[in-house]
Amino acid sequence: MSISRRAATAIGLIAVLLWSTLAWLTAATGEVPPFELLALTFAIGGLAGVLLWVVRPGAAKALRQPWPVWLLGVGGLFGYHAAYFIALRNAPVVEAGLINYLWPLLIVVFSAFLPGERLKWHHIAGCALALAGAALVVTGGRGFAFDPKYLGGYAAALFAAIAWGLYSVLSRRVAHVPSDAITGFCLVTAVLAGLVHFALEPTIWPANALQWAAILALGLGPVGLAFYVWDTGVKHGDIQIVGAVSYATPLISTAILILAGYAALSPTLAIAALLITAGAVIAASDLLVRRSPRVKDSVPSPP
Repeated sequence: MSISRRAATAIGLIAVLLWSTLAWLTAATGEVPPFELLALTFAIGGLAGVLLWVVRPGAAKALRQPWPVWLLGVGGLFGYHAAYFIALRNAPVVEAGLINYLWPLLIVVFSAFLPGERLKWHHIAGCALALAGAALVVTGGRGFAFDPKYLGGYAAALFAAIAWGLYSVLSRRVAHVPSDAITGFCLVTAVLAGLVHFALEPTIWPANALQWAAILALGLGPVGLAFYVWDTGVKHGDIQIVGAVSYATPLISTAILILAGYAALSPTLAIAALLITAGAVIAASDLLVRRSPRVKDSVPSPP
């Protein structure tokens, strides 16, 4: 099935909206340890894909991929999340979050090495503005400081950013692989997360139906559907725009937390919103001003 570049870009940006609910839904899951939560949610996301095979005969054939494709898929999904959780455990949340949010910028920069892609000044300028906005969201405008004793945590956060940037860009090189393969990547990631959980963490089950509902929502949304639509966006859409607009994730996430009562509104958030919006608009200027080619009136040529 063919899809236009503009449509694929729009589909990919759905992931930004879904990932914006991650913090809110995670907060609603209670005291479930991170790798246990990862195993549960990725299992839900993968099993949801399996259930769809019932109405989509032949979709399971997408799992028949060579090992480099599996390495890319599982390495991206599990590698990023494992490194991010390790970073949060071994470094302050603010600094780890800032380093982690280098991934949208890395996607834009790495995309310059893809065939047929051109990195322009406004892509970098837009990302720089959006990164500044994301920094305001993460720090709350209170500044940040890097302490050498947390070097291991910082390194893990940087690894996470690089891993997701490479996964997203290299997915373009395997654009022929159907997004149905994500089902297999999710299931393997769930198994690996489960092994890490049993090796390192205590098992704490959700305490009530609301926490189970939050886990189900996580598995179906930000740890499920999000990876399928992201796959479409980075493979067939405008990857520079997808990367730059991804900086809206922390902003929308914070707005949701405010609406849910987990955070308070502040002037800093308004400034961050302006920076991220301006950055996204600048980065997406090509797409915004692009016009469909006009078809000339059919006039017979003179003899």
